[in-house]
Amino acid sequence: MQTTTSTFAAPDGTVLFVRRWAPDGTAVGSVQIAHGMGEHSARYGRLAEALVGAGWLVVAPDQRGHGLTAAENHVELGDLGPAGWEGLVGDVASLNDALAAESAERPRVVLGHSMGSFAAQQFALDHGADIAGLVLSGTTAVDVAASVIDPEAGTDLTAMNAAFEPARTDFDWLNRDEAEVDRYVADPLCGFGLDAASTRSLIAAAPRLADPGALAAIRSDLPVYVVSGSADPLNLELSLVDLVVQRYRDAGLVDVTTDYRQGARHEVFNETDRDEVTAHLLSWLGRLSA
Repeated sequence: MQTTTSTFAAPDGTVLFVRRWAPDGTAVGSVQIAHGMGEHSARYGRLAEALVGAGWLVVAPDQRGHGLTAAENHVELGDLGPAGWEGLVGDVASLNDALAAESAERPRVVLGHSMGSFAAQQFALDHGADIAGLVLSGTTAVDVAASVIDPEAGTDLTAMNAAFEPARTDFDWLNRDEAEVDRYVADPLCGFGLDAASTRSLIAAAPRLADPGALAAIRSDLPVYVVSGSADPLNLELSLVDLVVQRYRDAGLVDVTTDYRQGARHEVFNETDRDEVTAHLLSWLGRLSA
């Protein structure tokens, strides 16, 4: 396996810090990972190694306002910059285009977790024909979730911990592995939410993700894989992830697969049953590279 880092210039001049994990031989396809709010791409190293072991090339940027991308652009953590949410979603498309230019014949998959899954949902509305598969982890019906967010305030990730009080940390809601939670808490590049302006830009995009007309424009045979924990506070006991799935099916998508993990919390790829979660994902991805 080859692990490298680089920078990628978005069309508006934003510089993205990008991690890349590649197999030693020819890749069967590529997976672009869009990480969640208040974290960064290095947290996906274990998942990337498993994907590379199955022959996939993995590319994961630190999103705008996150990780080393924030440092590259001299902005505070949680600040998506002038282009806001639309710029972040545009980055998914730009990186997908770059992967297509690198190897057009290879299947390309976008895997979004949490905030990254919101971006992946929006990306699929306009670019579903440009990928071989879509993976949504820790996702939700963004319009419903956004309806309870104060648009004049930034996003507070610790509010998600309410269901787990009294809690050991402010981030017990992430997963059941205490060592993983402690690593997150100790990481200076984790634990923050979006600032007020960036939060408003995300809220503004939310209605389109639920629009039947927009959803109907996604190609009906796009394979979609949705993995979520039943104790993830973002999905309200799976009701909001079920709503996402039902909207896709109502829009005519015929290949939507779900993997609901009983008792799991938000970060299924860091959960105590993560090996099984990853194995199920690899099995599904195997269909796309056959």
